[in-house]
Amino acid sequence: MSEDPKAVVRQCYHAVSNGDFGSLSAVIADDIIEHEELPGLEPNKDGVIQFFRGMREAFPDMEMVPDAIITEGDLVAARVTLKGTHRGDFMGIPATGKEVVVAIADFFRIENGRIAEHWGVADMASMMEQLGGD
Repeated sequence: MSEDPKAVVRQCYHAVSNGDFGSLSAVIADDIIEHEELPGLEPNKDGVIQFFRGMREAFPDMEMVPDAIITEGDLVAARVTLKGTHRGDFMGIPATGKEVVVAIADFFRIENGRIAEHWGVADMASMMEQLGGD
């Protein structure tokens, strides 16, 4: 496992994009502090993995593309584009077959080559609009 904070974050996005939850688990610290709201899930490692499992069920071709990654010491900021096709239930919305493109800003603290802390902001209003009207 890499000690380079930027490489750790890239590994995380690669694992999510490939539905590789074993690799995702490996880059997340067991005692991660998750600051992003995960509706109905605990803000811990299990909750983070469950969140991405649910996202992959709703958007099986989901890809998280890091557009920019900036590091300073053990802190990492990333501007990310999430792309996927809505093929399963998402937040009570049945599959629409629509493709979504969503902007995300993620912030991480890396410790011992793993994600120890995470803050994130996703443009959920845009996502819901893309899933809504024709």
